[in-house]
Amino acid sequence: MGDRVLTADRGERENLAAFLARAVRLDEAAVVRLRQRDDTHLVAWAATGFEALAARVVAGLIRPQDTVVAADGLLGALHAGDEVDPGYAMDSAWRGALPPDEGYVHVDDVPAAALIELARQGAEVAAEHGGPKGPPASLLAQEVLAVDGGGEHVVVSMRTVFALAAMGFVPGADTETAAVDPAELVRVRASRTWLRLDARYGSVFARRGGEIPISVL
Repeated sequence: MGDRVLTADRGERENLAAFLARAVRLDEAAVVRLRQRDDTHLVAWAATGFEALAARVVAGLIRPQDTVVAADGLLGALHAGDEVDPGYAMDSAWRGALPPDEGYVHVDDVPAAALIELARQGAEVAAEHGGPKGPPASLLAQEVLAVDGGGEHVVVSMRTVFALAAMGFVPGADTETAAVDPAELVRVRASRTWLRLDARYGSVFARRGGEIPISVL
């Protein structure tokens, strides 16, 4: 298989496949960035289209330890076995800086059901007032949640809530009744420049006070 290989067991490949399927649903041409986090875990990153990044930790190994590939290609290859060719390198297709691994303070925990309800209400407004290009910019920019704690005051925009819901990171949110366990929480953390929402199945990161800066890997 050469110098490019993803190694993960069946359960972890299924977790990664769920993440990739969501990314491809948001963008058929999505790319995924895979980075080795430690000796046993890697992090998959994808843009969401909502000026936010999504990340999911998977038990496994990736070689090279930081690589970008087509999300749909990797999704199709994950059935091959515990060792998978991740596909052609597309490093130049990744745009935007990754958030740091450390340096966040715990602001507060909020009910996941409340965030999913906000996403549902936002989707209804978008369906009524949106156009060919999607939800109105004013709706996406609307600040729908303010959280204080850890010496920080952070606001969460609708676009970040949409990203969390679209990636399926909250269990139960995809059922017809959106039956999210009332005890299910989303942890809000913040650094000087990044806001992150940590849910059961993954995290969403958004720049505080601006878009993701554009750069080339």
